[in-house]
Amino acid sequence: MTDEKKRTMYRYIPAVHPFQLLCTILLTFFLLVGVIALIVYLIYRPSKPHFAVVGATIFQLSNSSTQPNVLSTGMQFTLVSRNPNERSSILYDHLSAYVSYRNQPITPPASLPPLLQDRASSVAMSPVLGGDFVPVSGDVASGLLTDQAYGVVNLRVVLMGRLRYKSGPFRSGWYNFYVRCEMLVGIRKGVTGPVPLLGEPQCDVDS
Repeated sequence: MTDEKKRTMYRYIPAVHPFQLLCTILLTFFLLVGVIALIVYLIYRPSKPHFAVVGATIFQLSNSSTQPNVLSTGMQFTLVSRNPNERSSILYDHLSAYVSYRNQPITPPASLPPLLQDRASSVAMSPVLGGDFVPVSGDVASGLLTDQAYGVVNLRVVLMGRLRYKSGPFRSGWYNFYVRCEMLVGIRKGVTGPVPLLGEPQCDVDS
């Protein structure tokens, strides 16, 4: 090949701009990171925890004798959390719980300590919830009296906070979660102590 032909061939080879090279390297890097993250997720695939209410104790649940539409409440519910993940543990943080009746809180939110739940395990928590003076609507106050006279009260226990999953060296980001447990409780006015849970309380978990 003559020198003139070599010069002509080299003249048409485009030069690679350093910025284009950098973009190509970064794109390749992020694609690899994404593929690795997808593989890790498919391997560990964390599932939502499951919750159930297994016990209830009523210390106080009555209308104030001196103030209209004010409740005096004191109760304790035992919630069991089950982690179905066999490869991931769960860390709970910023936990709080309260009780509502007819979609209105009847106890102030109570803070709970952080909790670490191992893989494929169950843990129980028994927060004490209540307050001496809890303002409510007239509908809630009268409805509670009627239900107690009947002997069955429909209550909802709410647990909320945030959680993250830990699988070996890998940790997920924090996720907010919200648990609602609907239950029918056998309660009569003036009766305190452990009370029966009627049926099977249903707990829904949003995260």
